[in-house]
Parts: sequence; C-alpha cells; structure tokens
Amino acid sequence: MSMNADDAHRRAGALFKKEQQLREAQQAMAEYQAELQATREKTARLRALRLARDAANQSTPSANQRGTARLGGTAQGPRASRASMAHTRRRREFDRRRRNERAH
Repeated sequence: MSMNADDAHRRAGALFKKEQQLREAQQAMAEYQAELQATREKTARLRALRLARDAANQSTPSANQRGTARLGGTAQGPRASRASMAHTRRRREFDRRRRNERAH
C-alpha cells in the first residue's frame, strides 16, 4: 500500500508542478504582451514627435545641410572625397597587381 501512496504522491507532485509552470507561463506571456504594447505606444509617440520636428525643420535647412552642398557632397568636405578616391585607386591597383601575379 505504501507503494501506491508513494506513486500517488509523486503523480500529485508532478501535476502540481505542471499547473504551476502553466500559471507562470501565462503570467510571463501577459507581461511580455504588456511590454510589447508599451513599446509600440512609445514608438508611435516618438515617431509622431520626429515627424513633427522634421516637418518644422523642413523649411529651414540646417547648417550641416547648407555646408554639405558647398563642400563637394560630403559632410567632411572635398578632402574626404579625395581621400576616399585615392583609397579606391590604391585598392584597384593592388587588386590588379594581385591578379597579374596569379596569372603568371
């Protein structure tokens, strides 16, 4: 009879554990859903603020935008574009030499 009692006790413990895990999972899902909703609301609020800010600033270009047109298309000016072009030329030359070495 003790074997049946032990077995029943073990099954009851397992059932209790499963029910507890189910409650915890439901609680975790509810918390997750609440956080997800809060994130969506915050994102919508911030997007609305950003769009309003951009609409207000659209008529007056910022100093950075005015400077960009004057300095050759980059925020850093013509030096940055010359440096990147020089880098590109060096890289192409390196690749060309490497291909020639492999061919011979």
